[in-house]
Amino acid sequence: MTIRSRSPLRISFGGGGTDVSPYCDERGGAVLSATIDRYAYATIEPADDLIVVESIDYDVSIAYALDEEFVYDGQLDLAKAVIDRFRADHGLTGGVRIRLHNDAPPGSGLGSSSAICVALAGALATHLRVTLDPYQLAELAFRVERVDAGIKGGRQDQYATAFGGFNFIEFGRDSTVVNPLRLRPETLYELEYGLIFAYVGGQHFSSRIIEQQVGNYRSGVASTVAAMSRIKELASEMKRALLLGDIPSFGGLLDEGWEAKKRMADGITNPRIDDVYRSAKAAGALGGKVSGAGGGGFMFFLADPAKRFAVSEALRSEGAELVNFTFVDEGMRAWTV
Repeated sequence: MTIRSRSPLRISFGGGGTDVSPYCDERGGAVLSATIDRYAYATIEPADDLIVVESIDYDVSIAYALDEEFVYDGQLDLAKAVIDRFRADHGLTGGVRIRLHNDAPPGSGLGSSSAICVALAGALATHLRVTLDPYQLAELAFRVERVDAGIKGGRQDQYATAFGGFNFIEFGRDSTVVNPLRLRPETLYELEYGLIFAYVGGQHFSSRIIEQQVGNYRSGVASTVAAMSRIKELASEMKRALLLGDIPSFGGLLDEGWEAKKRMADGITNPRIDDVYRSAKAAGALGGKVSGAGGGGFMFFLADPAKRFAVSEALRSEGAELVNFTFVDEGMRAWTV
């Protein structure tokens, strides 16, 4: 029997960075995000006394005996950490062949690493007949990624992809609360029509940016602390604007959020990103930001529909690659084939 799963990628509109400890533990964090029609996939098939993991995207594979200890050597280490967690908690009595595929590469700023982690965890849970609700699945993926594998980052990505849809997610020391937003259809249509996604390339080192952000916060750097607090407030204001269907105000809040985000740490922006942003604004974009920690990957902009074509042309003139996304409501799903 074949098990397959998929978990959606996400875009984060506001609050990103406040989901990272110790800020969220001490002051509470809040993020507004939505999932899009790009996915991470995992497929599990039986294999005789072997654990085989293949990455279709990178043409990389590993193979271990069923009871052999994994070597963490940079080859598919996140997948190894997920499998090890299930080995420890639930046992793995038969061999498996696992194939992984992602619609976006690591460093895209779309939460692709967490999506693959959640997709694999969901597939393994289905394979082993372990029942996990979205909260349990997200928390397991967070622990695997941030604690077991030691990858720097926050909590928003695991919860966004496990739940799916538009969510306002609140983070505290001992709890995470996912608040689904019931947006009017016309608000979603207008937002989707006004958003322009652009891949700007560049190197995206989220771990390095997050390390500096955490260091700045722990050192009490005033600009970082103030920026993070304002970003959290803006996430709430963005939520209210969407619930009211006020798309122009939402665009202005995106712009203010980007200006605040740049003050959190070095490396969030660079001359290339600044040039792209200026060109989009000059062409009529209301606001925008880099998706994820910063440094590169995807950017998105919100424009009045009358200015959408002009903003798109401005982005193309900067060498950005435009990509069409739509919003999706479903989180991780697993099924049998």
